[in-house]
Amino acid sequence: MKRIPQLESNLLATCAARSAAEKLGVETLVIDVGDVIGITDFFVITTSNNHRHMQSIREEIETNMVKECDLKPVRVEGKESEQWLLIDYGIFVVHIFDREWRSFYNLERLWLDQPILDWKNDD
Repeated sequence: MKRIPQLESNLLATCAARSAAEKLGVETLVIDVGDVIGITDFFVITTSNNHRHMQSIREEIETNMVKECDLKPVRVEGKESEQWLLIDYGIFVVHIFDREWRSFYNLERLWLDQPILDWKNDD
C-alpha cells in the first residue's frame, strides 16, 4: 500500500471529523497516534446519541470521504452494534461510540500524551 504523507493524512482525518460534526457528532476529537502506532496515523473519535444517529454519522463520513477525497474504507466494523462502530481507512480510523461506551473505553485518556488536532480551525 502506498504511504500517504503525514500532512495529507492529517487533512483526510480532519475531513472525517468535519463530516461527523455535520451530523452533530458530540465531542469529536482527532488524535495523532502516528508516532506510537505503526498501523495508522490518526484516531477520529466522536459520540452519537443513539443507534440511528451512529449510522447517520457513519454514512455522512463515508459519503464525504468518497465525494471529496475519493477514499473508501478498508473495512467497517460494528454496523449492527448500538454501542460502537469503527471505520478503518488505513491511514486513520474513525471510532463512533454511544455515550456510555465512550466513557467506558475513554480512548482520550489512553492517548493522553499524544497531540490532539485543532480540526475545527485547521484549514
